[in-house]
Amino acid sequence: MLEVAKKGGVARVTLNRPELRNAFDDALISALKNTFLEIERDPSVRVMVLAGNGPAFCAGADLNWMKRMAGYSYEENLADAKALADMLAALDRLPKPTIARVHGPVFAGGTGLVAACDIAVGTPEAKMCLSEAKLGLSPATISPYVMRAMGERTARRYFLTAEVFDAGEALRIGMLSLLVPADQLDAAVGKLVENLLAGGPESHAKIKALIREVAGRRPDDALAAETAKRIAEIRGSPEGKEGIAAFLEKRKASWCSPKS
Repeated sequence: MLEVAKKGGVARVTLNRPELRNAFDDALISALKNTFLEIERDPSVRVMVLAGNGPAFCAGADLNWMKRMAGYSYEENLADAKALADMLAALDRLPKPTIARVHGPVFAGGTGLVAACDIAVGTPEAKMCLSEAKLGLSPATISPYVMRAMGERTARRYFLTAEVFDAGEALRIGMLSLLVPADQLDAAVGKLVENLLAGGPESHAKIKALIREVAGRRPDDALAAETAKRIAEIRGSPEGKEGIAAFLEKRKASWCSPKS
C-alpha cells in the first residue's frame, strides 16, 4: 500500500497500489498521515520525495471506497472527509522540503497531494483532472492547496468543467514546478534533492513557516517589522551562525553530510 525508504537524509514515500492506479481509500489516507507525521519527527530526514508505483501517480478515490461511502451517514461522511483533510494538512505543514515525483495521471484527490508538496516535477505523460463535478461532487477538501497552486480564476475553469489537462498546461498554471522528459525525471528530482540538502534544516522549517505567514499579505509596516524580527532571530541561531561561518571560511556547513 505504501513504501517508505530512508537514505542519506531523504525519505522516499511511494504509493504502492499499482493495480488500482494508487487510488485513495481510508486505509491509505491513514497510512499517509502517519508517515508524514513520523517523517516530521525523524531528525535524520531532511527531504521527502512523494511518488507513485505503476502507470499512475494517483487516480483519486478508490471505487470500492466510494461504494462504501455511498451508504454513509452525514456524520460518517464528515469523519471520512476530515481524515483526508488532516492528511493533506500534515503534508502541507511538514517543516521539511517535499517533492512530488509526477510520472503519470493525477486525478481528483491526487491533485491535492501534488499541490500540497513544495515542488512538483512531472513528465509529459502526466495529466490532471479535477473530476469531482462529473460525479456530482465538489473538490472541497483539496481546494485550499489546488487553488493556492493554480489561482482562483484557473480553479473556476477546471473545478467546474472537470476537463483533463496535460503536463504542459499543468506547468503553465502552477500545478507542476518543472517538466522534464521521462528518462530525466529521477535526475531532475535528484538535482533538486542535492540543492535542498545544502540548505539548513532549521532554515527550511522557518522558510516554510515564513511563506505561510507572508503569502497574500500586503507589505505594510507590520509585515516589515515581523520579517525583520524573523531574520534577526535566525541570524543569531546556532544554525545561522554556522552557515555564515562556513561561508566565510569557504567550507561546507555541518548539515551538508546527512547520515544514511
